[in-house]
Amino acid sequence: MDVWQLDSETVETHAPQVLRSDPGANRVILLALPAGEQLQDHQVHEHALVLLLDGELLIRSSEAEHRLERHGLLHFEPGERHEVEAVTDSRLLLCLAPWPGEGHPSRTD
Repeated sequence: MDVWQLDSETVETHAPQVLRSDPGANRVILLALPAGEQLQDHQVHEHALVLLLDGELLIRSSEAEHRLERHGLLHFEPGERHEVEAVTDSRLLLCLAPWPGEGHPSRTD
């Protein structure tokens, strides 16, 4: 069993911390995003769940724009393009599954 106390886990800006990575299953990443910084328009090959631990985010996709507040949860489909902007200093937990997703460069099949 692995246990993380997310409110006391440290993570530095620009240095995401991979908490767990299980090939064929999932990857869990803790990130810090300072106010005003963005994860510019991008997509991932996996389903992406974003759990906002602290702060406030502005999430943009081709379909909508949402404000996500502390303890909010958001899901992106594989390949869904999106942009994330920190309205305030934010800490988020990113869960990617299945890891790595179909079409990911690390897959050899």
